[in-house]
Amino acid sequence: MSAYRTPPLRTLVHTCAALLATGSLAVTLYNGLEERRVALAFGVLVTVGELTRRNGARVREPAPLGAAAALSYALLGEAGGQATHHGVAQVVAVVLAASLLGSVPHVARGQGPTLDHLARRMLTVGFVAVCFQPPYNRGMFDDCGGPAYALLLLALLSLTALCDAVLAAALAHSRTGWPFGPVLRDELRAVCGIGSAVIATGAVMALAVAVVGLWALPVFSVPLLLAQMSFRRYAAVRATYRQTIASLARATEVAGYTPCGHARRVAALGQAVGRDLGLTEPELAVLEYAALMHDIGQLSLVDPVPAGATADLPAAEQRRIALLGGAVVRHTGVDEAVAVVVERQADPYAEQPLAARIVRAVNAYEEKSREGGPGGQLTALEELRLATAGKYAPEVVESLARVLARSSLTLPVAG
Repeated sequence: MSAYRTPPLRTLVHTCAALLATGSLAVTLYNGLEERRVALAFGVLVTVGELTRRNGARVREPAPLGAAAALSYALLGEAGGQATHHGVAQVVAVVLAASLLGSVPHVARGQGPTLDHLARRMLTVGFVAVCFQPPYNRGMFDDCGGPAYALLLLALLSLTALCDAVLAAALAHSRTGWPFGPVLRDELRAVCGIGSAVIATGAVMALAVAVVGLWALPVFSVPLLLAQMSFRRYAAVRATYRQTIASLARATEVAGYTPCGHARRVAALGQAVGRDLGLTEPELAVLEYAALMHDIGQLSLVDPVPAGATADLPAAEQRRIALLGGAVVRHTGVDEAVAVVVERQADPYAEQPLAARIVRAVNAYEEKSREGGPGGQLTALEELRLATAGKYAPEVVESLARVLARSSLTLPVAG
């Protein structure tokens, strides 16, 4: 039996998306498809977008082409100069069917889209369709022509992107317990990146199809596909960079200076604390790399520290190891900010950057809890709290306590 319960907000969002999808499918099946060629063309494009989706961590919009095609279909009022008559229900039904069809290969590989992603797709497409289709079919946009009409589409898509960012941040907050503000900030930053390309492509597709017909779809899909390939290459470079740093960090384990997995555990827990304290994604990346390499200065020691535990060493010895580690990091060509965090992890916490405070506290917790046996976690946390007067930043220790409390609530309970 598990103590985990789906947060109420996620349940509400999933329920709303399921009701919208079910109702749209029922209405579409009852009334039949309007403009089947148009629906098929946009459905194929959404499917191709899902087939070329990017899977992996920290990917806000894994299928940008599919998103752009779905939004474009929701904003379509004409095709080749002929008025279209599809409504909100058909837009949602076509996008849902195409998204599910394009997800089949990913599901077969165990990399299918999450329910959060599908729920967001249904709700955002339904939102923009509701904002555009009924007014357009009533002739409310007849006075908007040329630049005004294009600006109207861009405004609707921008509003939709902002709503989607708020929804994504709320879901992430509900799912993980991360602070809403920093998560929303990262989502809005992503809107300015790949989100802007999706918005522009969706508007251009709708305008082009209205004038020249469905032949515009493959033409205007190419730039976004190229942009997606560029993002994929960038992600591959980032992954290689991280693997290189992780390999360097393992040098202390291979040499017997630190226990196996210590650096990875400190990095994972440190990132959770960093998110709880509101660090941005770039700051979290620096924190992760510094946590992975925080013990690399021990390679310069003649006599290894027993079990690699540096938290209880004299302050002068801790600073010496930290400075040695910072020098090693600088010679590896890693970002200067990472070296600064590594070499300042043993400074008085009032003089440390926040990332260094986190690395110091989380490293001490990991060492003390490892040595304390079954009750080591509570004992280690209590020791850190007692040492907040001089060694560890109080806000970091309290954040660590919150992260550990949330983690314990999501662990399976035997029984």
